[in-house]
Amino acid sequence: MSSLRHVARHPWTAFLARRTARLAVSLAVVLTASFAMVRLVPGDPVRAALGVDAAPALVAARRHQLGLDAPFPSQYRHYLDGLLHGDLGTSLVTGTPVAELVRTRLPATLEIAGLAFLVTLAVALPGGLLAAVRTRDGRHPRSELAFTVVTAGLAGVPDFVLAAGLTALLAVGLQLLPVAGAAGAESFVLPVLALALAPTAVLVRIVRVEAMKVLGEDYLRTARSKRLSPTRRYLRHAAPNMATAALTVAGSLLPALIAGTVLVEKVFAWPGIGSALAQSVVTQDYPVIQAMVLILGTTVLLAGLLVDVLLAVLDPRSTIRES
Repeated sequence: MSSLRHVARHPWTAFLARRTARLAVSLAVVLTASFAMVRLVPGDPVRAALGVDAAPALVAARRHQLGLDAPFPSQYRHYLDGLLHGDLGTSLVTGTPVAELVRTRLPATLEIAGLAFLVTLAVALPGGLLAAVRTRDGRHPRSELAFTVVTAGLAGVPDFVLAAGLTALLAVGLQLLPVAGAAGAESFVLPVLALALAPTAVLVRIVRVEAMKVLGEDYLRTARSKRLSPTRRYLRHAAPNMATAALTVAGSLLPALIAGTVLVEKVFAWPGIGSALAQSVVTQDYPVIQAMVLILGTTVLLAGLLVDVLLAVLDPRSTIRES
């Protein structure tokens, strides 16, 4: 019994228990919201699927077959039962099982979202540090002004505007990249850039601020007085001390990045979850909408959990502070 109490009091055990409980509650909220919101949208999905000229008897029969004429609680119980058995429903428009649609489209979304997140970290972390080194103590004011203007401009541009601009410049104007589709490595460039530019601009500004604080610490002054090489000073001493704050901000940017896949995939005809969601909204395809929203929401929550665990590994004191 004493060993069990010791495990229960261990900071990591308590930390993981809290995160798991929070994840479970959040998943329940996302699941309920994904089910309820499509039923609050005006319109008849069966009529939309069968056409405006469909006979009323046929529409009524189809609604009964799908259980859409049942009370809301009954529909919700049926939906939960289906999820427990791995059944996400069937598309009202195509008749395709939604689980099959998810299986074929989810990898494409995870590819561009994951690459965009990696690009954001790979550019923003060293970029923010280099900007802080160059502009600290009021040096190079023109570089600081250019950095501020460019990053502020990119951070404020919506994803779909970036997507359209990149397409016009790199695909249509210069003809360097394919306009749309997912055929080959080159087709990843435009959607990944469209997703990564805005969060990179936000993160690089915050990394620069954190790096400026770190560069003013006494241990960095000591490292300079010992004539340590810049690489050793900045990568070994400065970078680890600003990594926690940078990853915290990066984790908060993940939901917006994943949500941005909906519009970006639509612009570039990318065969992912986002484009399927956009199309299903137009056709009022209930099962597809609620499944895609559930998948995107779950992806955001799991990515957030992963970032929390990574932060706890980098700074174990955070698990104690929350206890």
